[in-house]
Amino acid sequence: MKSFCAYVPTRILFGSGMVKQLHEQPLPGKKALVVISNGRSTKANGYLATVEAELHAAGVATVLFDRVEANPLKSTVMAGAAAAREAGCDCVVALGGGSVMDAAKVIAFMATNPGDVWDYIAGGTGKAQPRQSAPLPLVCITTTAGTGSEADAYGVISNDETNEKIGFHADFPVLSIVDPTLMLSVPPKFTAYQGFDALFHSTEGYISATANAMSDMYALTAIENVAGYLARTVRDGNDLEAREHVALGNTLSGIVMDVCCLTAEHSLEHAMSAYHHDLPHGAGLIMISKAFYEYFIERHACDERFVRMARAMGMADASRPDDFITMLVRLQEACGVADLKMSDYGIGRDEFDTLAANARETMGGLFMGNPCELDHAGCVEIYEKSYR
Repeated sequence: MKSFCAYVPTRILFGSGMVKQLHEQPLPGKKALVVISNGRSTKANGYLATVEAELHAAGVATVLFDRVEANPLKSTVMAGAAAAREAGCDCVVALGGGSVMDAAKVIAFMATNPGDVWDYIAGGTGKAQPRQSAPLPLVCITTTAGTGSEADAYGVISNDETNEKIGFHADFPVLSIVDPTLMLSVPPKFTAYQGFDALFHSTEGYISATANAMSDMYALTAIENVAGYLARTVRDGNDLEAREHVALGNTLSGIVMDVCCLTAEHSLEHAMSAYHHDLPHGAGLIMISKAFYEYFIERHACDERFVRMARAMGMADASRPDDFITMLVRLQEACGVADLKMSDYGIGRDEFDTLAANARETMGGLFMGNPCELDHAGCVEIYEKSYR
């Protein structure tokens, strides 16, 4: 049994209606920068008004920052940090999906630390400097089930000047609310993209060279919940029971990332969306997933682990590693995302060498999690096999 280190200090309130208990919680400040996306749904669905009312009832004043993109940019988080400092905010509240929570983590960090965020990034052209001050405390209220960002300390941001998309270790939220009623309005397509992102956090963690007893427990339970209920959620977004199960799987997948290392599947996708910002992260992962996992199955890197994942996904009599691919494709078909095309997002075959190099240069650390060696040629091969 491998050793592990488990540290997940976030207080998590999980369940339908939990957002209405925000005002009863011990909150970490008296003036919050509320971070939301640059879209309309958070305001139109009343989620922002609900959260602001809860914060005001708790005696917390609010300042709104509503500029976060689907792939948050360095310039945006720097602007958010400046807004927090100028308004005298002493905490940050993220209301949204993974992009918003990721951006809020980095905003909270840069609100108290000098310079540019790339001074602290460890990877690519980042300078990997140590932080000088503790970040502002963060509260996360997730409106999607995709990244598990409410349960981890990482934020992924993009530098559009250098075409780098890198995970940044900021800090854990002090409080997170996972209320599936806030997810009912997510459209089917994005429900699927986000659900597969959650699934892959756990499938990657389960085959990782760093997998351990603790991460295995979270990963298998997460796989069961996401694989068992995602198609139902995509078919009927108002199916609250299904939303609850997928949300649980998502939060557990976030904890998986706290207790083991993921694999290069995420590195390969981050390279894709670093150059093509309109590509949703989950969609990119879906595009490369079959070829990515086949790479390790063909090399018999961890046969029994693929069999156990196939069983967790619903094939009780699974006995071959390929059964995992069968279940993966079956779930993608059931969710209507099996035919996603790289070419629809402007990705061309002539980019594969550049993307493979970018994946290793910017997020090379995740390659250590691969269950066997994945070299540059192997990365290009995965892109080639995934291309449509």
